[in-house]
Amino acid sequence: MPVALSAMIVGIAGLLIWFGNPAVAFLIGAAIAIAGGAKGLTDTRTIGRYSLQTGIVLLGLGIQGEQLLRISSDYTWVVAGYVLCVAALGLLGYRLLNLPKRQGLLVTAGSAICGGTAVVTLSPIINAKPMETGAVLGLIFTMNAVALLTFPAIGQFLDLSQAQFGIWSALAIHDTASVVATAQLYGDEAAQIATTLKLGRTLWLIPTALLLSVIYRRKGRGIGLPPFVLLFVIASIMGSLISLPPLVLVSAAWLSKALLVLALFLIGLEISLATLRSIQPKLFVFATGLWCLVAPSALFLVMTLVP
Repeated sequence: MPVALSAMIVGIAGLLIWFGNPAVAFLIGAAIAIAGGAKGLTDTRTIGRYSLQTGIVLLGLGIQGEQLLRISSDYTWVVAGYVLCVAALGLLGYRLLNLPKRQGLLVTAGSAICGGTAVVTLSPIINAKPMETGAVLGLIFTMNAVALLTFPAIGQFLDLSQAQFGIWSALAIHDTASVVATAQLYGDEAAQIATTLKLGRTLWLIPTALLLSVIYRRKGRGIGLPPFVLLFVIASIMGSLISLPPLVLVSAAWLSKALLVLALFLIGLEISLATLRSIQPKLFVFATGLWCLVAPSALFLVMTLVP
């Protein structure tokens, strides 16, 4: 990679971290990629993934273990009901639209569980082609960007509480990075609640991957709990048991936000025109239609049941 390009990307990333807006970071990254400015970049996906996971783990230091258990137990049934309902709607929808089975399964799993993480994890299990996986990821990242730009404004317009917005974000937004980033734009409490519940949704990836492994007869692939989820829980327990200095907590919170902004910028750099062009009309209608159905439904549920 040319030195000038490296310096430019690092400079832009530094400015975005200072500015602190994940939505802007994602859009600028996507714009650079679509304009061809990301050609020659290497390891952006790896750096982005580890930035996201480290940011989430650091966020756990600010969440008390007791609070983590309370939030999880209070809303476990909500998360379970949402995942199962979205999965049922997705499985029915792609059959009605006569979509290719692999793409239908990827969109359904991404919408119900954890966005791009589910797509990338399940793709090799169901033998999805790279172009099929890329098209679904492109749609999911686009919907994440829409959520980043619109959800905080909707929350303020409807005067949602921190708890309501955090739960809605955890349910209605696909990827963990976008869930946390969107909730942080609304408030720290919303981000803590959203992160906890979103990681609860992520756990559904394990039985889903195991089930599809059996169906597609690809056992022994080592499907397991993502390590960063376990580290997030450990960080939360540490924050509860150890009296950490305020400077450490403030620094961890700032670094967490900075890493999430960086992760969104690098995710944006993964967008390409080829990926966007590979999205067929029926796939677009299915993915966006499913999201446009479940996101308002989740909002109504949250406004009705959560104070």
